[in-house]
Amino acid sequence: MTAPRAAEPDVHLRIDLHGVILHYAAHPVAADRLIEDQRTDHYIDSVSVVPGDGSGLARLPCEQLYLAP
Repeated sequence: MTAPRAAEPDVHLRIDLHGVILHYAAHPVAADRLIEDQRTDHYIDSVSVVPGDGSGLARLPCEQLYLAP
């Protein structure tokens, strides 16, 4: 899957889902919205942006939902 808005560089997300650590590439807006969603709903243990780019990582599942208006 390609970056949804290729003009902006991806970020590297680290998600802790009940002890399972997942790493994804995501558009910065999608990452910000996921982090904000986590602050209100708490359905995952933690999410953070890791320094460096997300090259070579799988895309955040359902990333487009976080980019929709």
